[in-house]
Amino acid sequence: MFGYVKPELSELTMREFSRFRAAYCGTCHELQRSFGTASRFILNYDFVFLFMLLYEGTEPPELKMRRCPVSPLRPKCVCCRSDALTRASGLSVILAYDKLIDDVSDEKGGKRTKAKLGKTFLKGAYRKASRLYPEFDSEVKLRLGELNELESEGELSLDRSADKFALLLASASNDRVKNHMLYHLGRIIYIADAYNDLKEDLDCGRYNPVAARYGVSSLPCEKNVTEAVRLTLEASAGVLMADVELLSESYWTGIIKNTVYLGIPKMISAVLEGTYSAKPARLPRREMLKENGDTI
Repeated sequence: MFGYVKPELSELTMREFSRFRAAYCGTCHELQRSFGTASRFILNYDFVFLFMLLYEGTEPPELKMRRCPVSPLRPKCVCCRSDALTRASGLSVILAYDKLIDDVSDEKGGKRTKAKLGKTFLKGAYRKASRLYPEFDSEVKLRLGELNELESEGELSLDRSADKFALLLASASNDRVKNHMLYHLGRIIYIADAYNDLKEDLDCGRYNPVAARYGVSSLPCEKNVTEAVRLTLEASAGVLMADVELLSESYWTGIIKNTVYLGIPKMISAVLEGTYSAKPARLPRREMLKENGDTI
């Protein structure tokens, strides 16, 4: 996963923001606790969303005040000891490790060296995660193998390529609604990432599913290409909006809905307009948050 799935932080209430920060920090702590220090470096918004989506029930997870290397003097409230948190962390390690394997094959120069180092440092975490979640590990390898085969053949269908990554992500949950949400989330991530990588892929002469589908050979894209990509992304975003209303109420419902209704559409627009940044967003100042209580 690539860090595309994040809430619109400035639209969270203070209570929701406190919960989100606890989930974000909790995922980081859980990665270290269950899979080792090296796994902390894979943390991104996508993995936090996966944890919140997998979580069951309206009661809060166990919460504790903890310090970390980023905040050694000021302890923060973090989520801990949750089955959903451990599962999301383990699946995240598997996804990140297999992405690094792909990068070693696809990238060149410094990026390839960086991917090799990352793969080496994450290998121990991956071994543990794959033992805990062998079915997901097998599914990831199957779908990525199918996807690599399509890409090596220069597949012209954007839907066929996106379907492989969508099926991979959907396998993270057996719940019907969550499975369907994760499918369309995977589709959005794959297509958005392909559009976002157009310049780099064209410069390197690398396969890009958007370029292959619409015959893009140079930038900027023609308007009809951008609008076609927008339509397919917004179609999946619309499915997410319908599905999120079918979810059982949970402790994270407010943040999940914020992400689906506000965060993902904003990300899609930013990617298509060329203003998207993969860098983590700065946390909003307290006065930017809607006042609705401090407690989480």
